[in-house]
Amino acid sequence: MSVEVVMPQMGESIAEGTISKWLKEVGERVEKDEPLLEISTDKVDAEVPSPSAGILLEIRANEGDTVEVNSVVGILGEEGEQAAQTSSNGSGQKAEPISPPEPEPVKAEVQPQAPKPQSEPETQAPPSSEATEVVMPQMGESITEGTVSKWLKAVGDKIEKDEPLLEISTDKVDAEVPSPVAGTLLEIRTAEGETVEVGAVVGLVGAEGAAPVPASSKVSSQTSTAGQERAERETATATGATAPVQSIPTPAAPKPTAPSNGHDKPLGERTVEELRRTRSSPLVRNIAKEHNIDISQISGTGMSGRVTKKDIMAFIESGAAFKPEDLLGKKPSRPVEQPVRKEEVRTAPAAAEVHPASVPGDRVEPMSVMRQKIAEHMTFSKQTSAHVTSVYEIDMTNVARFRERNKADFQDRYGTKLTYMPFIFQAVTQALRKFPIVNAQVSGDQIIYKGDINLGMAVALDWGLIVPVIKKADSLSLSGLAQTANDLADRARTKKLMPDEVQGGTFTITNPGVFGGLFGTPIINQPQVAILCVGTIEKRPKVITTPEGDDVIAIRNMAYFALTFDHRIVDGADAEKFLSFMKEYLEKNQFSL
Repeated sequence: MSVEVVMPQMGESIAEGTISKWLKEVGERVEKDEPLLEISTDKVDAEVPSPSAGILLEIRANEGDTVEVNSVVGILGEEGEQAAQTSSNGSGQKAEPISPPEPEPVKAEVQPQAPKPQSEPETQAPPSSEATEVVMPQMGESITEGTVSKWLKAVGDKIEKDEPLLEISTDKVDAEVPSPVAGTLLEIRTAEGETVEVGAVVGLVGAEGAAPVPASSKVSSQTSTAGQERAERETATATGATAPVQSIPTPAAPKPTAPSNGHDKPLGERTVEELRRTRSSPLVRNIAKEHNIDISQISGTGMSGRVTKKDIMAFIESGAAFKPEDLLGKKPSRPVEQPVRKEEVRTAPAAAEVHPASVPGDRVEPMSVMRQKIAEHMTFSKQTSAHVTSVYEIDMTNVARFRERNKADFQDRYGTKLTYMPFIFQAVTQALRKFPIVNAQVSGDQIIYKGDINLGMAVALDWGLIVPVIKKADSLSLSGLAQTANDLADRARTKKLMPDEVQGGTFTITNPGVFGGLFGTPIINQPQVAILCVGTIEKRPKVITTPEGDDVIAIRNMAYFALTFDHRIVDGADAEKFLSFMKEYLEKNQFSL
């Protein structure tokens, strides 16, 4: 049976994609998960892996064509199999088969958008009696998996279309997933606390009495059921690949020459394990590039043996990625694999892990998914950036007086509070324009100076921390900054943020001062290179000089501002000039709404 290759969903807001390049020609054989074509969207460029092994029978969207998400761009099948005849116009719509009629190709892409009712299987009841799949949605370009935090309905409960059905958690955002259709929750396939890949079916909704469609009735390139994963791993083992023991290299035996990682072989000659290990999320590949790590040397624990973020972080923490050449400033031509015997790997404790014993009276509970992701992200940041913090004391009396004069009118006009933060946001945007190195990012041995100023604002939640982003903050007025910030904070606390509202930040501001803290030394939000910590704004005695030149003690509104920066590219002088500019701006600027 032939299999359709479709334009994948690369983000909730992306509706179409352009074929950049076909990596195979009609008639060529392709392996499952082998890159088949390259696509471009307004958010990301990506390779599309083949959903199955076979022959490329037909190309339906040519290079340069732009087609809608879910459109059919090609057909795979076995040698001699006839593809359906259609014009190659990139529309993705099929014409009638040539002859004789064949079973309709099975769509090999579970889309992370609101799912549609299943197409009619050959031996199933009419579509009206079938269920609609609820899938793990794509919550951001770099997010490949999500965890079911809570089911809001039980099996058998009625639900309306777009009514919240379950809550999910990713390393970027917590969100509610609405029901794709009205009906009854027929089946829960992913229990609370389980983590599955994007596109995986987590439940079924349908009419009361509808028969659930077996998961095996559809071919999916993004399923995550245990049985299918085991089958794929067994396939890898049958080809001679070694099953992963732990997320550090486990070669069978040392060899006199450097081990092959699969990159030096043609695609058709690589083993299943080599192909799968080199396929990973953009986030994992960026971490590997940053630390000069060959992904193929890491045993993955993800679906089909893919390397996950947890795998690569464990590999880094184990010290296996360290090479003596790094101390000399030299980069080897190829990452060197550390020979470790399997027996040693099985018995060695996990690196940098501490397991204190609990005693009677202690309460032990597992970390939430959000807390685990925060822990991973913070640890990764400390390992990546050279953290240095500089602290300035700034007189906020000028801001306090303007705010006091205008806060009542602002509340009446805009229906929201005028806090101190919009003034600080405005000062930061001006400082970032003057010192663009603080608004930069590191990519290997290159510095990327970001064109946009997107301010991340840390929001404390009862269950963790989230950082929504004010996009193009330098284009907003003081009132615009206030309204945007308050709206994002309110929706963050009610789990109403969209995925793209927590992505793309270029600089982050955290405000522990609302809890009374004087100042802190925060951890940089990767891949940014600086973060500003705002301490409490309080009245303190301060020596000031009058216009007549007299020194007097006055009561002023004072606050400490701490800038933590990445000393790899931001020098101390840059940080001092940045804070000095902010001090001058906040103390003397004539603000306007």
